[in-house]
Amino acid sequence: MNAQNNRSGSESLEMLLIDEFLKEKGYGSIKELCHLPENEAKQLMIDACKFASSKLAEIESKAGFQKKIHYEG
Repeated sequence: MNAQNNRSGSESLEMLLIDEFLKEKGYGSIKELCHLPENEAKQLMIDACKFASSKLAEIESKAGFQKKIHYEG
């Protein structure tokens, strides 16, 4: 997989994680945030991005550990 495909895959996963976070908060999609006051929508997106970033880091760490175990084991 080349860097461009990897990046678009990460971006797609990031959007899925953001959607997951918003659904857990009771929003059906990111489009619903347009109906909220700007400061509330902005804070939700900040929180959603932090959630997605954390989950992506966790996934990357697990993949790194698995690769290390595979090649060193």
